[in-house]
Amino acid sequence: MIASGILIGEYLKRLKLPAIARNYQDFARQAANHNRSYEEYLVALLEQEIISREESTRKNRISRACLPYQKTLEEFDFSAIPVLNKKKVLSLSQCNFIKQKENIAMIGNSGTGKTHLAIALALCACRQGYKVRYWNAPGLITHLLLAQHEHRLIQMEKQWLNQDLVVVDEVGFVPYTPEGAQLFFRFIAARYERGSCIVTSNLEFAQWSTIFGEERLTDALLDRLTHRCHILLMNGESYRFRQCMKRQEEEVTN
Repeated sequence: MIASGILIGEYLKRLKLPAIARNYQDFARQAANHNRSYEEYLVALLEQEIISREESTRKNRISRACLPYQKTLEEFDFSAIPVLNKKKVLSLSQCNFIKQKENIAMIGNSGTGKTHLAIALALCACRQGYKVRYWNAPGLITHLLLAQHEHRLIQMEKQWLNQDLVVVDEVGFVPYTPEGAQLFFRFIAARYERGSCIVTSNLEFAQWSTIFGEERLTDALLDRLTHRCHILLMNGESYRFRQCMKRQEEEVTN
């Protein structure tokens, strides 16, 4: 019996069936106790292997997305941003916009939850089987500049086109060099109608020329970004400010 167990374990290892290897003995005891057939026992084992593999794949997708942290839609306080259409956001979480290769632009002042919402939608996409990559805008432009300097830009372009969804967070916090602005335009232009983007910014579109410098380049960039784009306006009181005030009130109360 011990020899058979060792042999089964070795075969399952070679066949790369780790969930079955972990569970086959417990499932066998349960099947015997409940008088289940061999077929029912086998179905239960195979189902566990599939569940385990799907969960592992989901975790790998989330890990490869390089999200700075994880946030969910359930954690988002929609009541704090009355202008934001909750029904529309929940509809976007179904990720049909990715199938249609559409974009999302979140525009609003600092602290209103744009990053939270972008990450939450990115997580929804990961869980639905899409390939996702998160960047903050300064980090993306630095990466593009380095790739150009090392003559890897074409290689990197293939990588970013391989993503179903790219999140570019915090566009507009710092102005970009002419070279950086041109590379950012190239990034957006390359993904135009070939993959979806979620872009967040604290600046209205009319102000984007102040960070990209050249008006014609900015107009061309916005033309591609906003064509077939869901625009979410998120102006309101800073969430971080409200959290700070709430903590102070609790300290006074206690």
